[in-house]
Amino acid sequence: MSLWDSLLEPFAYQFFVKGVLVATMAGLLCGLLGVFIILRGMSYIGHGLSHAVFGGFAASSVISLNYYLGAGLWGFASALAISRVSRARRIGSDAAIGVITTASFALGVALLTLYGNRGPSFDAALFGSIIGVADSDVWVVAGVTVLTIVVVLARYRALLFSTFDPEVADVSGVRVARTDALLMLVLSMAILSTLTIIGVTLVAATLVIPAVVARMLTDSFSKMLWISSLLGAAGGFAGMNLSYHLNVPSGTTIVLVDAAVFCLVLMHSGGRSSRRMRGLDQFEDTTCVSGSAPPAAAVS
Repeated sequence: MSLWDSLLEPFAYQFFVKGVLVATMAGLLCGLLGVFIILRGMSYIGHGLSHAVFGGFAASSVISLNYYLGAGLWGFASALAISRVSRARRIGSDAAIGVITTASFALGVALLTLYGNRGPSFDAALFGSIIGVADSDVWVVAGVTVLTIVVVLARYRALLFSTFDPEVADVSGVRVARTDALLMLVLSMAILSTLTIIGVTLVAATLVIPAVVARMLTDSFSKMLWISSLLGAAGGFAGMNLSYHLNVPSGTTIVLVDAAVFCLVLMHSGGRSSRRMRGLDQFEDTTCVSGSAPPAAAVS
């Protein structure tokens, strides 16, 4: 069998084709959202929310509730709790994430240990698996991806302003709390929809690595969104193919591909950091020229 035939062999299986579609969309989705996560200095929240969602996954399994519904509500509630607790003056966001999400993960493990698992397999939830991808998973990831793109396009200016300067954005008419809640909702849905492909323990890497690489390659906010999304999609596609040939969990190979790209770019760039985002510079230049804060209607 030639190398080309060997590479095309897994595409003869329907489960693999579905797995590739979901992994590619999941990579694009995580890459897009990861830009907002790392620029907000909240890289840890992807790790934390994935653990919180696992608590909802376990609870849904125990009570025989659709795990997309149960884990989604649980993850969103955890995200709002993190946001609320982190606003306390003596509690930082990293501490709030650590307390709430690890407790949720521990609760999930305890529930599954005591009552067993009636939903997707425990290993698939932790590390990802291409075998358990159903038609519903494809549609769910596709729907969340489309919804995320629509949210980013529709709320682009508000997300941009609240990401870089939330204090000024708040007094300028941007509903920062509402914008943050919307971002956390979309992030929770993204983590939930990619749970059985990438896994709880590795989804944070797919959120962070493509965005970090994009940050090293450009100083433009809009270009960073495109580059991170494309890198995430390419990593998902390549990682899923490696997963089949190496017989390694899909989440593991996707993250390893992303990490390899990170190492190559790091060696090429020497770890140089880009200057301030041009997208924000242009936004603030417009504000300064007008002599006042941007109108609420433009960014809220």
